[in-house]
Amino acid sequence: MKIMLIDEPLLKSVLTLATLIEARDSYTGGHTWRVSQYAVKLAQALNLSHDEVFLIALGGMIHDLGKIAIPDAILNKPDKLTDEEFMKMRQHPVVGVSSMSDHPLADLVRPMIEEHHERHDGTGYPHGKRGEDTHLYARIVAIADAFDAMTSSRPYRKGMGMEKALSILDAGTGTQFDPELTPIFTGLGHKGTLDHILGHSAEGRLMVDCPACGPTLALSRNDRDGDVVCCPNCTGKYRIHRRGDHYEAEFTGILDPGMTPKPDLEQVQDFLKDVPKAVWIPG
Repeated sequence: MKIMLIDEPLLKSVLTLATLIEARDSYTGGHTWRVSQYAVKLAQALNLSHDEVFLIALGGMIHDLGKIAIPDAILNKPDKLTDEEFMKMRQHPVVGVSSMSDHPLADLVRPMIEEHHERHDGTGYPHGKRGEDTHLYARIVAIADAFDAMTSSRPYRKGMGMEKALSILDAGTGTQFDPELTPIFTGLGHKGTLDHILGHSAEGRLMVDCPACGPTLALSRNDRDGDVVCCPNCTGKYRIHRRGDHYEAEFTGILDPGMTPKPDLEQVQDFLKDVPKAVWIPG
């Protein structure tokens, strides 16, 4: 094991970049936060140390850093990807770890960026690693990432309910997913431990449905009843109305095609509140 000091400004810059990359994909609002939170819940259930839980939380936040190299036309394609497009998408773990190769914080997150699409049976990518050859942290993030992908809507399909997604995880145990970790995660789901994460873009912030596109509106904590927000997919401007514990969106009749992606600085600041000064990194 080795101890590593955390340079907070450097960490902030990486997290900011990760949220900006996520903002390019109009259907993944809150994805990195949810993956991070799901992974943390699993790590805590495994009784991992505080430092390890932090590393996994960070890995969940920036696991998709390599999507910086994926063209917008692929990220935001309204249909399923072609084989050629999917091959380009499969490069993002390698691009991500390459982009961090000389970064001072690379040792904190390398396996989660590089290996979160590996499978237990060795048919994953980019290296086809099998079983425990894939780092424990990456196996945790892989389960969290797959679960969020299944329960989140895309242009060509609606996100599935929790119970169906949990059943698919169970069915993939020992082939796609780690056979020891997966039952623990699905158990958390059945107990309701994941309910406050599903469908949210941050703690206490439910995703809001764009009437035209589905759940694409990730509100900030400062958004209030009557405010106007913009859908990152259709670029329509919508006035939000509080309905009990959630909001509904009403189209204003205005489009904002000049809208540009912005990093989620609130999410970054929330993460930085609990950053330790240093962590022990297992060898």
